[in-house]
Amino acid sequence: MKFKKKTEISSEISTASMPDIIFMLLIFFMVTTVLRTEDGLRINLPTAQRIAQLKSKIHTSNIWISKDGFISIQDKIHQVEDVRWTIYEKRKVDAELTISLKADKEARMGQIVAVQNELRKADALRLNYSTLMAGD
Repeated sequence: MKFKKKTEISSEISTASMPDIIFMLLIFFMVTTVLRTEDGLRINLPTAQRIAQLKSKIHTSNIWISKDGFISIQDKIHQVEDVRWTIYEKRKVDAELTISLKADKEARMGQIVAVQNELRKADALRLNYSTLMAGD
């Protein structure tokens, strides 16, 4: 009687615990992921009687103007002269860019007009003014 040697080694990996591993990875990434939002400056937005929301925030860039005259774009403080070049670079990447101007209700109108003029020079003509809904 001849005995056969079993030379083949099973190379299968058990997949019984695969759903548990995937679930733990999913929970890990949900807990550790932080969605970044633009903070901007601390401002008190003016109120308005009638407002309309933007349809999409995908093609929107925020410019914050504080009552002290600080201008913030992408969490960086800029001078009025720098607004044109910063927005121009953003417009080269996204031709459908809409600028959302978030100015403090006590901001100087001269500062806001200066920013508007720089936006015109950067050919950023889609401008939105952010406000809060007035309480009834």
